[in-house]
Amino acid sequence: MELSKQKGKGDVYDPYRKVWVASTPEEIVRQKLLHVMTTQLGFPKELLAVETQLSEVPHLKKLENLPKRRADIICYAKGIHPEYSLYPLLVIECKEGQVGDEAREQVLGYNHFIQANFVAIAGENCVELVYPEHLCFLPSYSQLMEYLCK
Repeated sequence: MELSKQKGKGDVYDPYRKVWVASTPEEIVRQKLLHVMTTQLGFPKELLAVETQLSEVPHLKKLENLPKRRADIICYAKGIHPEYSLYPLLVIECKEGQVGDEAREQVLGYNHFIQANFVAIAGENCVELVYPEHLCFLPSYSQLMEYLCK
């Protein structure tokens, strides 16, 4: 995948947020993963949210005292929650390099509030599902939805 680099030296265009952002190692991991998710794993682009403040997650908007944290990627799904038309299916934390226990704890901490059905972490050379079970890969959107319907 070729990332669009032009606006400023070291910037990359994020087609999900529709803005130019600094081309940090973590941002490169995030953009490459988003590309794979939409082109190979069937995740609908319109259901992906990038760098979302916890206070911007629809079912959390009314809560007070949320930590000022941002989830790297949230994938929503329709019809998986009785009260909300869109609800978090998957939350992913992206890290430069290899991922470890600290990243797992971080994303599980975010999910304490978000309550996504699935949680994953992504590093430079791997993506792994860490909740509800551990898999050394990220399943497709349809596989995650199918899992929920069991």
